[in-house]
Amino acid sequence: MPDILSKNSSILITGGTGSFGHAFIRKILFNFPDIRRLVVFSRDELKQLEMQREFSIDKYKGLRFFLGDVRDKERLQTALQGIDFVVHAAALKQVPAAEYNPFEFIKTNVLGAQNLIESSIQCGVKKIIALSTDKAAAPINLYGATKLCSDKLFIAANNMVGARSPLFSIVRYGNVMGSRGSVVPYFIGKKSSGHLPITDLEMTRFNITLDQSVDMVLWAINNSIGGEVLVPKIPSYKIADMAEAICPGAKLKIIGVRPGEKIHEEMITSSDSLNTFDLGKYFAILSTSIPNQIERYKSSFQAKPVSTGFSYNSGTNEVFLTVEQIRTLITEHIDPNFR
Repeated sequence: MPDILSKNSSILITGGTGSFGHAFIRKILFNFPDIRRLVVFSRDELKQLEMQREFSIDKYKGLRFFLGDVRDKERLQTALQGIDFVVHAAALKQVPAAEYNPFEFIKTNVLGAQNLIESSIQCGVKKIIALSTDKAAAPINLYGATKLCSDKLFIAANNMVGARSPLFSIVRYGNVMGSRGSVVPYFIGKKSSGHLPITDLEMTRFNITLDQSVDMVLWAINNSIGGEVLVPKIPSYKIADMAEAICPGAKLKIIGVRPGEKIHEEMITSSDSLNTFDLGKYFAILSTSIPNQIERYKSSFQAKPVSTGFSYNSGTNEVFLTVEQIRTLITEHIDPNFR
């Protein structure tokens, strides 16, 4: 398919001042420095100020910063005027915080998703790509449950609009290496002590870099047809190997699994296997309620069905990062002086 993004596009990203938002904005402005409009929508005025210093609106004439919250439907409708594409990255994400503050997570992750869907339809947006999480697959914590609910809302929205726009699609991936709140910067901060707290020696996680996550979202904007959940093929790592890579020989203190935390991540469950297709670089969980979706994926991407009972789990993944590979990735993507 030919790319639909161009300098004439108008894009809005919710939660645009987060780790993903920074990387996404940087990539868009690199590819389209004179883009017609690029809107950063978030609720943190300090982070927006810091971002404006990094990406000057004097240099990038199409860049705009909108203060707002996805909980506020009227503000969303104002920000979405004239927007072609939306990347929905706004969410409350910390698992323990969700267990203690469930109502707040529902307001942002579920009701915020509903606000964005209804506002996007009203404002004539062409396509929405919503960021999901591995924790939405067979969720055992409230954060994962709210994101699964959000995913279902976005997929069902395609039936609300029928053959009209906008199209709604999901991108689901695991831990982003080096993102705020992730284990890598936490371990690096603890390195000098020689002691690292880890939850369980058997714990594994998927790993994706910020660049990979941005490239996947850009692929989805250009290629998705609505109603699919796209999942990247990425390696896993053992938490114990991550600790060894960051602080060789560190004493590990086992602190136990936190409330709502999994030993292994799962992005595709065996129950999803009946509707999951292999695209080569990505998997796509397709919806039987979207007319002709499977046929279109087969013809456009040579999609092949996975085997019945297939699941995509960080503990049984075919590819694991070695300690040395983890160190290399940290040097390349987080801290060039790490070694």
